[in-house]
Amino acid sequence: MIWRIDLPEAGCEPTAQVWLKHPSMDSDPNGPDWTQPGVNGLKFHARENRLYYTSTVKQLFMRVAADPDTHEAVGEAEFVSGGRMADDFLIDPNSPVAYLTTHRQNSIDRVPLDPAENRDFARNSVAAYPPNELVIGPSAGAWGRGSGEEGRVAYFLTDGGTKSPPKQGPQTAKLLRVEFQPFGPTHSRTAQIKNFAQI
Repeated sequence: MIWRIDLPEAGCEPTAQVWLKHPSMDSDPNGPDWTQPGVNGLKFHARENRLYYTSTVKQLFMRVAADPDTHEAVGEAEFVSGGRMADDFLIDPNSPVAYLTTHRQNSIDRVPLDPAENRDFARNSVAAYPPNELVIGPSAGAWGRGSGEEGRVAYFLTDGGTKSPPKQGPQTAKLLRVEFQPFGPTHSRTAQIKNFAQI
């Protein structure tokens, strides 16, 4: 489930209620790895008034509209993309795409936000292990806060491969600095990745 927490004026108690419950969010205790979560990443896209979320165990990237006044869910949850064991993600503020971290699949994938562009389940990794030895167990991400960085420079945490380690075993967790290159003629992007810090 996705919960809504209302934070009133100072001094008042917050209230909590279920915002949305949907089969795409269910866990799978009988699946190949019962430890995989249902809802994992969660982001609100203000320009679209939509909430996007990943469901790792179901390998889904989903969205649902929100009423701009009441903030309640409107209509049914909608399929955006599938076939990825997605963890967290970033929404590009300048282009209709998201960048999903596939923690167990060791990649950062570019996914169009238009469901019509994702019917073939094709993967478009902007960074992956192999060949990039830094992208092992990528998880949470955030856009940089420097001037001109949002939509161009992002930071991603990795755990070094606790769920899907390389042949040499789990690596040291890292904070990666990822600089996305401009879109090319095929509307694809590449990324330059640096090890920003060991954790």
